[in-house]
Formats: sequence, structure tokens, C-alpha cells
Amino acid sequence: MLKRYFLNNKKRNFSTASIWIKGGSDVDSVGKKGINKILSSLLTRGCEGFNNFTLSEYIESYGAELNQEVFEDGISISIKSLNEHFSKLFPLIDLIINKPTLLEIEFQKVKKSSINFIKKDKENPFNICFENWRKIVYSNHPYAFNANGNANDVSKITYEDILLEFKNFKSRDKYIISNNLEIDGVSIETLEKNPLVEKSRTINHDLSPNNRFNFNNNDSNQTIIMMGDQTCSRRSSEYLPLKVLESYLSYGMSAALFKLFREKHGITYDLGVYYPIRSGNAPFLIYLSVSNKQALFAFELLSTLWKNLLFNPLTDAEILLAKEKLKGSFLLGSQSLDEILQRNIQLISYGISPISEIDLNSKIKEISSLDILKLTEKYFSKPFLSISGNEKICLEISNRWKKNF
Repeated sequence: MLKRYFLNNKKRNFSTASIWIKGGSDVDSVGKKGINKILSSLLTRGCEGFNNFTLSEYIESYGAELNQEVFEDGISISIKSLNEHFSKLFPLIDLIINKPTLLEIEFQKVKKSSINFIKKDKENPFNICFENWRKIVYSNHPYAFNANGNANDVSKITYEDILLEFKNFKSRDKYIISNNLEIDGVSIETLEKNPLVEKSRTINHDLSPNNRFNFNNNDSNQTIIMMGDQTCSRRSSEYLPLKVLESYLSYGMSAALFKLFREKHGITYDLGVYYPIRSGNAPFLIYLSVSNKQALFAFELLSTLWKNLLFNPLTDAEILLAKEKLKGSFLLGSQSLDEILQRNIQLISYGISPISEIDLNSKIKEISSLDILKLTEKYFSKPFLSISGNEKICLEISNRWKKNF
């Protein structure tokens, strides 16, 4: 079933339509991880009346863009053009999702490309470290796997598998949004505001440090450390307090991570927080990379910071600054129409009505340091650690990890 929405924005000279199909890599079946990534790519490689080349030529002849991407929770397909050409291009969305050609020759190309991409991805120790982290955090949950799949599964996916998956795809809920009124949908401004609902989750207090630790040996002079846990759904009332915490830790040069690791000690190549929007329990982790020489010191700094988050509330000045930076990030994310539409249709698919800037700021204002402290105790008292680096260093960090956590 396709539900249509529009955002009444007449200030642009271009139009964008973004469709969100519920169910992405989270509906990949066992042994076929990566099948929805292949299907998504295949959808945009020809539809009724167009083969791969004529579809590309038709879109490019109007200076338009067609994009697709697979997430853990859904598939996103969007088309963008100048307003005067939109009526000629918008019907392509319907053809792409309902009448794709799904040619076997194109399937073989996409499959080969997927395998090559996965292999290339494995060359990056940062990616390997993250994959290891979420495997121990999520175990057999769909979020434990990369949306692109794994090379072993993808190599076994057949053309018949894709045709069968498309039958499943056709029955999934679909949501489309545009700033162009031609889609004849419901204005999101008229949607009833749904209060966020708390979602409970099991806390892994019974896990030993050994079950919350993983490492892989790499031969570089770089050690990568990732530490965190799964948290809450985007539907949860806990989402915004965790966003304030993310802002405190990682937004800008005033962020706690930057000041500690870069400004004070100058020891990191890369650092930050990963906290994406998810319909289920989203991951929240601190990541950093340092030279092997600084790895043990960096881990001790991170451990001290982590314990401080568990036992000491943010000061009034810290939480005020974190809130202002968070509101600024939301404003920055509202400058791009593509981002606005993508975010809104994703939220709608999760059962959340988009809220106004005024309502958002009001909710952020209500968040206290105590709210954040309760969440750090709830979610981060038994964190999971993944390391990529020299084996000797990793084992030493493992020993310190067992003592500290």
C-alpha cells in the first residue's frame, strides 16, 4: 500500500519526490544477506518502457537525478528535477517500484558489483572493527549485519531469489513525499502529533567482560577503538536526551571528545559518536583511532570519560551548550530539501508525525542533566568494546577492560 504526503514548500525552483519502502536489510533472509541491496539497485536499472540505458538517458535529458539507497529499516528511492520537468519524471517512481524489468543480465552486473564493493569494504580496518562491534552487540538481530550483505551470501543469491524477493517487496508498505503538490497527498502539517512512546529493552547486565569484547589483528600502525551499546528506537522519548549527549560528546571543537583527545593531548586521527536513526534499538558508540604508541593511553582516557558519564551529571553550562549545538544541527539539516523530505518520510514510516521547530526546541529545553545521567546508567554501564590493532596491544587493552568494565 502506497501512502502519499507533501510538504508545502513553494520557495524552490525544483521538486523532489522521495519514497520509503518499509523493510530493508532487516528483512534479508538467513543465508541471503545483501539481497535487498541487490534488488534496490536492480529496480533503478530499467522499468516498463525503458531499459537501463534509455532510463538513464531520459532522466539526464531533463537534468534530473535518480538515487536509491538501502538502510537497515527500509529502501529509499528519490527523483529530483526542475519544477517544469517534474510532471514528466514523477511517473517513473511508480514504474520503478511496480513495473521494473529486473533483467537477468542486469542482475549479474549488480551482483558482481555488490561482491566487489563488499570486498573493498573489508580492506578498511575501521569497517572491520565496526562490523565486529555490532555482531557482539546485536548477535543474531538484523542490525548485526551490514546492509550490503556479506560476500559469501551474495555469491549464492540467484536470479530466482531476486524474483521471489520482489514478490515480497510488492507487499511492503510504501510512503512517498514531495514538495510538489502534483502527488495529490496529505499535507504533513495536518498530521496529528503522536507522543513518543517508551520502548523497553533487555539490559545486558549478566554479560561478562569477555562476552562484550572483540578484537582483530591488523598490521598497520593504527589502533581503532569502538565502545558503546544498543539504545532505543527513534520512537522512544529517550531519543532526544541521547541526542543531547551525542552533541555534548562530538559536536564541534567545543565537544568533550575533541577537547580531551585532540586539544589537550593531540593523539587521535579520527574520533566521534555514531548514533543513527533506527526503528529499533539504535547503536550508540564512541569511536576513535590512534597510533599504536598512544593506544593504551587513549583507552585509559576513554575509560575515564566513560565512567565520568556514568557517575557525574553534566554541568549547567555543558548541557546548555550541548542543547544549543543540537538545535543548530537540526537547523543545518533543514537547509536541504532532500534531507527534509527523506527525514520526514522515514519518521512517518516509523509511525512518528514530524514536529515543528518550535515543538522540537520545547522538548529539548525540558531535558535535564539528570535525564541524561539516568540513560547513561541504563544503557552504558555494561558497554561493548571492539578493537582493531596490533595483537599485543589489543590483549593488553583486553586485560585493562576486564578490570574496568
